[in-house]
Amino acid sequence: MKKIVVGVVLLASMVLLLGGCGYYFPSVYDGPIKTIYMPEWKNKTSKLGIDITLYKTLSGWFQKSRSIVLTKNKDKADLILAGEIVSIDLPSLSWTGDTVTTDVKIKLGVRYILKNLKTGKVLWEVPNELWTEDYPSRTLSSAAENTALTTIIDDLSERIYLGTLNKLRKENMSPQGTP
Repeated sequence: MKKIVVGVVLLASMVLLLGGCGYYFPSVYDGPIKTIYMPEWKNKTSKLGIDITLYKTLSGWFQKSRSIVLTKNKDKADLILAGEIVSIDLPSLSWTGDTVTTDVKIKLGVRYILKNLKTGKVLWEVPNELWTEDYPSRTLSSAAENTALTTIIDDLSERIYLGTLNKLRKENMSPQGTP
C-alpha cells in the first residue's frame, strides 16, 4: 500500500513538473486550426510513383493532428506546403580496401517550402536536402531498394511534419505573425 502511494505521488509530481516547465509533445500541435494546401510533389526523377508514395506518407503524418486540415482547394487554405523530388541515385556503391562491395547507398534529393498564403511570408524553405539510406550489398534486389526508399520517405515525411508544427508554433507565438 505504501509503495502505491509513493508511486502516485511521484507520478503526480512528474506530471506537474513537466506541465509547469513548458514541456510539450513535439508531434502534437494544439494551436489554432490551420488549413494547409498540399499539392502533389513534382517528380523530376525516373522513379515512377515515388511522388504519390511521398504524398500519401506525408498526408498520413498530418492526419495525426486535429488542428491541421489538409485541402486540395488552395483558395480555402491558410498555408501551402509544396515540394519537389529533384533527384534519385539508385544505387551508388561503397568499397572496402579489398574492393569488396559492402553497402549500397540510395540517395534522394528534395526541396520544399511552407508559405503563409494570407501574408505571403515564407515560414520554412529547404532549397536542397539530400537523404541517404544504406542497405547491405548481399541483398541487392528491388525489394531491398524499395525498403530503403520507404525508410527515406518515412523519415523525410516525419521531419517535414515536425518541422511544420515547429514553424506553426513559432508563428503563433509572434505578435500578428511577425518575428
